[in-house]
Amino acid sequence: MPTVHREDGFNVIIYPNDHLPSHVHVIKGGGQVIIKLGSETEPPSLSQVYGDISNKEVVKALKIVATHQLKLITAWRTIHG
Repeated sequence: MPTVHREDGFNVIIYPNDHLPSHVHVIKGGGQVIIKLGSETEPPSLSQVYGDISNKEVVKALKIVATHQLKLITAWRTIHG
């Protein structure tokens, strides 16, 4: 599983065999947040939350993805062609 970004204990992952819409899995501890990447003109958005992760950590995950959105969109396109 390619980790494309790490920050503050969060691992941002793009699975190579994953499906559209473009999204990332943000993992911290026993929890996971799936965030749609949006586009160059559309912000990322929360898709699903799994496991043991606080609301504060979910918000932090969304902020990390928003901050690095263009890098993550590029990584998705590179991995998925």
